[in-house]
Amino acid sequence: MKIALVHDYLREYGGAERVVEVLHEMYPEAPLYTSFVDWSSFAKAPAGKVELFKSWDIRTSWVQKFWLIKKFISPLRFLAPWIWRSFDLSEYDVVISSSGWFMCRGVAVSQKKPLHICYIHHPPRNLYGYATGSDWQKYWPVRVYGTIINFFLRHYDWETAQAVDFFIANSKETARRVQKFYRRESTVIYPPIESTNHLINKSSNQQISTHKNYFLSVGRLTYAKRVDLAIRAAYKLKLPLKIVGSGKEEAYLRSIAGPTVEFLGSVSDEELSRLYAGAKALIFCALDEDFGMVPVEAQAAGTPVIALAQGGVLETIIDGKTGVLFQKPEVEELAKAIQQFNTLPMQRNDCIAQAKKFSKERFKKEMKLFVEKAYQEASPSNNP
Repeated sequence: MKIALVHDYLREYGGAERVVEVLHEMYPEAPLYTSFVDWSSFAKAPAGKVELFKSWDIRTSWVQKFWLIKKFISPLRFLAPWIWRSFDLSEYDVVISSSGWFMCRGVAVSQKKPLHICYIHHPPRNLYGYATGSDWQKYWPVRVYGTIINFFLRHYDWETAQAVDFFIANSKETARRVQKFYRRESTVIYPPIESTNHLINKSSNQQISTHKNYFLSVGRLTYAKRVDLAIRAAYKLKLPLKIVGSGKEEAYLRSIAGPTVEFLGSVSDEELSRLYAGAKALIFCALDEDFGMVPVEAQAAGTPVIALAQGGVLETIIDGKTGVLFQKPEVEELAKAIQQFNTLPMQRNDCIAQAKKFSKERFKKEMKLFVEKAYQEASPSNNP
């Protein structure tokens, strides 16, 4: 098989980029097609990631030449159809797209159509009423502009979804959205979670140590992640909170943080591992999260999770055993969940065992089998 990988764009290192990284491990000869790369922003990725990605065969679109488009890619998202149609992937046997809000699955439109397998992280959240990185409906001019643009992009999103041969969803929650918005079936293959923690003695089954005195928040500092809830709950309960990540809401979040909150920015995988292992619990307040890799990473380090009961976390956290779920994105609800957590004798090994269900090895095995089977079934020799 001659394979090509496709990804929305490279500007930050998050869960979707971790998936692309593992896909490239599986198919190291496959070039990565993407709309653009912003190395200056990507430089905030964990140590070593920039050098790793720069070693790949990355092929960008015409957007790469225009800094203004790269900077304002969200309001200029109506350009997506022209961006993806500029690629010719007819020489490949299989295209694997890693598709999120920028709909990169629009690439496979050549006459010699390669087999197109779309690993979908989520249908574009801004098109279907889910929380996004910013509260874009806050200002009426933006709301009017977004409503008009999104009307046309929903049609494009539907059309590109119908052109995909196979969908792979990153969770049952995402599979439900694929069925709801595209009327398409999908196979669930959970993202790869690799524990980088080397400090935990996995043979021990002791309770979460009481000397762990800080809580942890990890992820992009954007509106949809609702880190503000964790900050306000920490202030209310006078709890130490360490925050890992960066994003457009960082200045605002710093302005509301009390003296018990510490912002750490982006950290290396090794440092993140130590932070996970040393935390009393991870606090995860993301709205309508499609999967949520961070809660699984925490559990892989033996650390339980206090999370908003929405989206993919319902598939990854066992309430009362590997974490505590709260029902509403409100400070009072989160504060009650933290207090409840402090009364529960959770076991480190339960967290680790739960995280193993989402291992990197499992992802590679399931993806490889899926791709090979799909290619064999689509091969002309098997369809005389």
